[in-house]
Amino acid sequence: MGNTKSSALSKELLEELKSNTKYSESELCTWYQSFLKECPGGKISKQQFEGIYASFFPDADPTKYARHVFRSFDTNADGTLDFKEYIVALHLTSGGKTLQKLEWAFALYDVDGNGTISKSEILEIVRSIFNMIPADDQKNLPEDENTPEKRAEKVWEFFGKKDNDKISEGEFIQGVMENKDILRLIQYDEPQKIKDKLKEKKQ
Repeated sequence: MGNTKSSALSKELLEELKSNTKYSESELCTWYQSFLKECPGGKISKQQFEGIYASFFPDADPTKYARHVFRSFDTNADGTLDFKEYIVALHLTSGGKTLQKLEWAFALYDVDGNGTISKSEILEIVRSIFNMIPADDQKNLPEDENTPEKRAEKVWEFFGKKDNDKISEGEFIQGVMENKDILRLIQYDEPQKIKDKLKEKKQ
């Protein structure tokens, strides 16, 4: 029986993470050590995850967005992220392959997990994204997308849906891949800021 809390990563998990992410063996081992330091039990709680996000965005309120991100990566719905779920989350939010990122984005927007996205779910996530944009930056947004409602409407119109329609995963991925503008509207990422923070944590 392997001990999941040991200070060494199992060979199987190491190989799996190396093939599914962009991280090297030494990076994964470094991550694992810092992960165990922060979470000796080998799991991250929702509150801890929200705390990590809060440190990335000191000038805004990422709590709601962090909650949705946490939900989308808590694949076994046990209320915690283990090391594998955590690394996959880091990989996808800071530069995974486009298709993988879009599959994750769909899971993020599918708030109730029923396999489709409604207009109200788009609005809910877009609102949580707006909470992370500092007020000064919000003032510089284009007129037709400077509120969560306008931005959600713009996304919905692109898909040509009526108010009560739903978007399937296939439609979502195809639509976003065909229109880079929609990708910009549905995501919020400051990869450089996050990468800089991660480097600080590694040192």
